[in-house]
Amino acid sequence: MRDMNEDAAANAGQRTDAGQRTDAGQRADAGRATAEEIERGGGGLGVSELLALVMTADPAGPGPASGDSAPTPRSDATAPAVDATAPAVDATGPAVDAADPAFDQDGLADAIAVAAGRHLPQGHLDADADFFDAGGSSVHAVELAAELERDLGVELDLDDVFADARPSSLARRWLERGGRAAPLPAPRTADAEKLPAPAPAVLPTSAPAAAQAILSVRSPRSAQPAPVTTLPLPDLGDDPHSTARREDLDQILADLALADRLPFLRSPEPLPPRRILLTGATGFLGSHMLLDLLRHSDAHVYCLVRGADEEAATARLAEQLRTYRLPWNAEVRRRVTVLPGDIRRPRLGLSEELWHTLAHELDSVVGVAAAVDFLRGYQSLRAGNVLGALTLAELAATGRPKPLHHISSIAVFNEVGISSMGEDDPFAHVDRLVAGYDQSKWAAETALRRARDHGLIVSALRPGGIGGHTKTGAYNPQDLSSGLISAFGRFRTVPAFRYLNAAPVDWVSRVAVAVVCEPDAWGFDYNLTGVPNTLDDVVRDMAFGGMHVRVEDWDEWRTDTLARLQAQPVPELAFLTRVLQSPTALKLCEATLRGPAASAERTDALVEALGLTPAARYDAQAQLKTFEKLAGDGLARLPRKEDQPYLWFAETTEGRVHRAGGTESTAGTESTAGTAGTESTAGTASMAGAESTADTADHDDSPGSPCSMALTLSIASMYQLVKERRIDVSGEITCPAAHAEPLTVVHGDIWVRPEEGIPQQHGLKHPLLRYRLRLHDADGRPWWLEGHKYARARRDLWRQTRALTIELGREGEPAAFTGEVVVPADSYVRDQIDGIKVAPHLAGREKRAAKLTWLAWFGLEMGRGLAGPFARAAADLLDLRRTPNPTERHR
Repeated sequence: MRDMNEDAAANAGQRTDAGQRTDAGQRADAGRATAEEIERGGGGLGVSELLALVMTADPAGPGPASGDSAPTPRSDATAPAVDATAPAVDATGPAVDAADPAFDQDGLADAIAVAAGRHLPQGHLDADADFFDAGGSSVHAVELAAELERDLGVELDLDDVFADARPSSLARRWLERGGRAAPLPAPRTADAEKLPAPAPAVLPTSAPAAAQAILSVRSPRSAQPAPVTTLPLPDLGDDPHSTARREDLDQILADLALADRLPFLRSPEPLPPRRILLTGATGFLGSHMLLDLLRHSDAHVYCLVRGADEEAATARLAEQLRTYRLPWNAEVRRRVTVLPGDIRRPRLGLSEELWHTLAHELDSVVGVAAAVDFLRGYQSLRAGNVLGALTLAELAATGRPKPLHHISSIAVFNEVGISSMGEDDPFAHVDRLVAGYDQSKWAAETALRRARDHGLIVSALRPGGIGGHTKTGAYNPQDLSSGLISAFGRFRTVPAFRYLNAAPVDWVSRVAVAVVCEPDAWGFDYNLTGVPNTLDDVVRDMAFGGMHVRVEDWDEWRTDTLARLQAQPVPELAFLTRVLQSPTALKLCEATLRGPAASAERTDALVEALGLTPAARYDAQAQLKTFEKLAGDGLARLPRKEDQPYLWFAETTEGRVHRAGGTESTAGTESTAGTAGTESTAGTASMAGAESTADTADHDDSPGSPCSMALTLSIASMYQLVKERRIDVSGEITCPAAHAEPLTVVHGDIWVRPEEGIPQQHGLKHPLLRYRLRLHDADGRPWWLEGHKYARARRDLWRQTRALTIELGREGEPAAFTGEVVVPADSYVRDQIDGIKVAPHLAGREKRAAKLTWLAWFGLEMGRGLAGPFARAAADLLDLRRTPNPTERHR
């Protein structure tokens, strides 16, 4: 802050002409002195006094505002509240002639408020209330902008609505664009949002100790608060790196000053917490942290949840936990107390008695709640993201000192061109943060750093992108990382970027909870970003999953993705469409994709010391469950059978078949005689039948009829192997006994180690491969084929991997032919190892990796399958007490 004010004052002095240099120098000196005073804690002055010192309109230098009072002594128990109704002075700027009917800003604000109220649940909105805080959504904002243009002739960009959604601000902006200058709104010092107060909750505790509040970050405002005198920050418009609005910078300065009202504290007792207040438990990260707190500590957790009463808040929490596939059972309910409240309200919307009870009974405060919206501006987000964090600091400082664990974000570094993002590296320049979300996270963590100077123990935990759960696949549909990954997989294109700093939610949650529960970890900054992904990593992971993507320039990718989303709208990706259309949000995306890799030495040391799972790259295997859920929800597209194969090779077999006959053969094939589509019934019976027909064929002395197969085996992706262990089949079968012309494979599948290689009915043959083909002859009549490769506890392992027992028949009829075909020994290596083909669009290195990955995976599966019978035979020999079962008479 000191550097920012010094640079700003210096720039202002350089822009003045020779006749104004004296005044500019005085203003620079005044700004520098005031900034240093703020860094030292402000001397206990109120917000209005601080603003009067920082931004006095008198060019001769700073002076005390009217009504200044001496600093009030403070202790751990008491402190003066912020005076939200402090006298204020006129903002700089041209005066407004309220008598001019063409320039009736208040009237226009009221008209906009009426229009906005029609899009809200309660049906009305005050002119100074934020549209989004009152319940509006981004969709409602789009509708409101269209309505204002249609009914009032007020043409506002969506970025204007998102930047500051107060009707009074929208009216002022429109009038400014009409060529009439309107004054900047005064920074809000202590908001009291006009929301209905939730019903007071009762904390089940036996210690109703009361303590006087030490800080009221958002005291109720008077009905007509006077404007605050401000000296605007130096005009930064000439600075090519400046992107923040001046009024946002003014407001950030005012909000930072609120932290200086905290008392000076002693350190809390370094003991694991037993009573924890958690905000944001209905969010994606907060819900996982709630369950991890219950799993890895003995603490009772008090969850602050928005709701009309305790019943409604509890129902909302339960619903969100189920949405993220988390349990809500009797044990969870026993250790969780739900408090209806709102992070945006003074004292969290709690009754005074409950507030003081919490202040004396809690051991720790964990702040996860935040509005994550990349379109809204700072003015719209500050109530929850900044003032809410300060309210939690107030609670942590009231009564018994408590640590505050604040979930921040690496968005505090989100400046285009920043060189490093280490845990102790300087933040971005706030005047170069364009997105309101980035500004609000910067302001919150900067304010809490000031709180540290007062003795408050604050841990700052900074996740990057929060990916889906590696086990359940649960994901946050509104997370930018999830939206981008969905678009990558759906459209098979990715923008060129440097790094993606993302980690799965289960790892982020576990490390964050470890910090909360470990006293030695309190009070430091942590980057919970995992191991960053490079562009090559993402392309390789997508290819591993069968999604071969094309890398495009950022502008090209944005244009192409927007065109596709507009041509084929995906409701679940509507938020991504709005992000890609917003100039403000695009700056955020640009900074994210072009930023450096985040480093996390302190986090890595903590993880190692506590024996937690070390950070790993959020790769294809970790994303597997999430991709499946994304595809199920229509957000992504997994590889399909009709896609171009990822890898393929030929397989030829030769052998003989016999007419199906004999009791065993007929009994075995009747169960498989159904259509090839009856997979569930054909599976078990076909294997049993195949064993019996194979035994019959072994004892059949007739030469039989020749039969050969020329097949192409392919996979669409490694995902297909990992998930289904299935191979696609095409080709022809030549069997003169069945038809004079070859039978064509219409649809074919091979399953590797079906049923985990477990033999049916305690048999001795362990299934290695199972073939299922649908065929058509030259006359168009359908046929079916079932085939099996088995592993036995015999020495002919090489032949077992090549011999295939088959059954062949017309669709809807029992098997007409049975027999065995074998892959010739001289063709196996030539076709199935040296003859492997890989998708031609892959690079040479990727082709080699694909081939080696397939051979390693298939070899491992075959090895496990062949070892199974020997392991079972060894177990049978060692188990002398085993009772023979009826199926062992053939052994």
